[in-house]
Amino acid sequence: MLLLKDLLAMSAPLRLITITTITALLFTRASLAQTFTSCNPTQGQCPSNTALGRSISVDFTAGASDEFTPVGNPTYGPDGVSFTVAAGGDAPQLHSNWYIMFGKYEITMKTAPGAGIVSSSVLQSDDLDEIDWEWLGAQNDQVQTNYFGKGQTTTYDRATVVSVNNTQGEWHTYGIEWTDQQIVWQVDGTTVRVLKASDANGQYPQTPSQLRFGPWSGGDPSNPQGTVSWSEGPTDYANGPFVMVVQSVSVVDYSTGSSYAYGDRGGSWSSIMSDGGRVNGNVGGSVVAAPAGSVTSAPGNSVVPAWSTPSMTLSYTNYPGLPTGWSVNPTTGKVVPPSAASSVDVPIRFLCIAACSLLGGSLLGVWL
Repeated sequence: MLLLKDLLAMSAPLRLITITTITALLFTRASLAQTFTSCNPTQGQCPSNTALGRSISVDFTAGASDEFTPVGNPTYGPDGVSFTVAAGGDAPQLHSNWYIMFGKYEITMKTAPGAGIVSSSVLQSDDLDEIDWEWLGAQNDQVQTNYFGKGQTTTYDRATVVSVNNTQGEWHTYGIEWTDQQIVWQVDGTTVRVLKASDANGQYPQTPSQLRFGPWSGGDPSNPQGTVSWSEGPTDYANGPFVMVVQSVSVVDYSTGSSYAYGDRGGSWSSIMSDGGRVNGNVGGSVVAAPAGSVTSAPGNSVVPAWSTPSMTLSYTNYPGLPTGWSVNPTTGKVVPPSAASSVDVPIRFLCIAACSLLGGSLLGVWL
């Protein structure tokens, strides 16, 4: 076990390498269970992505929808679709059968409890751009926001922690609006984070993305120690089963067309081509809600129009629930936070834990 005296006895370069290695272990990728790609367009030719190209709203209390493909064994009931983790390896999910090229989605849900259990809702592209919501089952009063560009994990200063009351016992609606200029995260209509593309240090998500959601066990003993620690595991399956429930999902694609293709291997949004439509073809205009497709459960179930309206006009004059001190630039639509934003950087929190552990004579039980 690495002790404080051992660290202090190292040469400066070796000490820096050791600390960097430990930090990497501590900050193992959070949404590990959902981040994968079968073909990366920045590395070779890949099939086009089926486009949503419209707006939909799916009410899972009415049963399953063919807008999504199940992974594992999600089940349906009067509360919506349930995802159960009962044993090692369980990671039930729904994956959208389409991609959006910028847009907005809202998901109404209750998160799964349990130490080491992670509930996730992720927008992810084939070249591993990613926009995340993640909830730790050991923390019933918070949600983490995060993003990645092209799967890069060279830094771990992107996540924030947002306070939300009783995520496991109460219904909350989590929303993301994603444009070529910024990403806005909202909880129950209140903006909790804004990321400008210019502030993303070259890691801004900007390629066609699929929606995936469901829970997984970050605290499973088979996972790397960094993942187990981040998820506040280990997971004790005897305390389960652990269930995440999604009531409904609403999505608007800000682009039009039947499919999206990469024009080159650079992974820039400006290189994305739309078949039969236009990238950003719906931004700033009206998006007519189309039927969400057939429902694969019992006859009589229906799909509600997006946000219960026949059409939706997107404007850049205001965001509902914007906290006091935040403002909207009427020309660009960019949300401008106050000088002191109320978000907590995850790396700072973990590095404080690491520092305190060092002073105590050990470093979180990490063996080197």
